[in-house]
Amino acid sequence: MKNSRFITWMTWALILGMFWTVFSRVSPDRPKAQQDAVAKEGFTAPNFALDLLDGSTVALSDLRGKVVLVNFWTSWCPPCRLEMPAIEKAYRSYKDIGFVVIGLNLTAQDSEQAAADFAKEIGLTFPIALDRDNATGNLYRITALPTSYFIDRKGVIRSVVVGGPMSEALIQSKVEELLREGE
Repeated sequence: MKNSRFITWMTWALILGMFWTVFSRVSPDRPKAQQDAVAKEGFTAPNFALDLLDGSTVALSDLRGKVVLVNFWTSWCPPCRLEMPAIEKAYRSYKDIGFVVIGLNLTAQDSEQAAADFAKEIGLTFPIALDRDNATGNLYRITALPTSYFIDRKGVIRSVVVGGPMSEALIQSKVEELLREGE
């Protein structure tokens, strides 16, 4: 009697498990953006659209065909402040041959005025994006500042640098490698 109850219970568990497996699987038709929304090396960079300090907007997807550095920063972060001149120098050197920098200020942890003051103080000429609600920081799972994503012309994250400051030589070598790939 105990054996038949056990067999019946196991049979039901097996049947329910099969139903769960079939009906809870992820549809292959889910949107591509959801499948690719992983901010890791080798994956397509998750898209974002943000306001810029100058009042315009930027969408990462609009930069396909260019090598992009997305640098997450705040004005109060010492390593962020230290690496900005090197990022600016690389931007000025390579912007005419397909390199774009998005200085992505985590404005929810900073302030728009502090970001603007810092950009002016350092003389930054690349676009400063404002993550006012930390949605992009959360999308990219930012856990340390600064964090930089080097993205190739196809929109794939090729390198992630957590912490800093990055040296001029490091930035230059990563940018030149990605620019050569498009030749």
